[in-house]
Amino acid sequence: MSASRVTLVLGGGRSGKSRYAESLAQAICRDPAGRVYLATAEPCDEEMRRRIADHRQDREARFVTVEEPLHLGAALRQLPSGTRVVLLDCVTVWLGNLLFHLPGEAERAAEVAALLEVLEDPPCDLVLVANETGLGIVPADPQTRQFRDLAGRLNQDLAARADQVVLVVAGIPVRVKGRLPRFKLEERL
Repeated sequence: MSASRVTLVLGGGRSGKSRYAESLAQAICRDPAGRVYLATAEPCDEEMRRRIADHRQDREARFVTVEEPLHLGAALRQLPSGTRVVLLDCVTVWLGNLLFHLPGEAERAAEVAALLEVLEDPPCDLVLVANETGLGIVPADPQTRQFRDLAGRLNQDLAARADQVVLVVAGIPVRVKGRLPRFKLEERL
């Protein structure tokens, strides 16, 4: 059996990165019981509650869902038995959660370090989804610039540890690092 691989899937908003990552996870493991969807979003308003509910319903037959908005390192160490692949969606949302919930920089750094540590020896194949935030305009306010900078640095740290990095642009996967996985994208309505 080969070593577990880490794939980082980057893209802008509505670029198709999550769809690509889901199809990749399904190609890695054909058995839905062996696929975990590690979701980071929190229902902070009515629109987000609807989105989360729609996503849960959409993937319930295809993935075992684990919801964890803050402690990703711990969640990856406590996966259900038989897990062969984890799709972590979305690292960027998780970073926003850390900034919102953990006031201290040391607390946030510890959570980031815990995630990066798991990537050094992953428990199974991991597919990480993150927003590429550095291709847009420079944010107008200091807090948003700080978030963009933190996200960019985190993406660099993730990419350094990943075996493969894929940038999805307008639904088209582009190889950045490693080989581009070959599989058929799952058709979804």
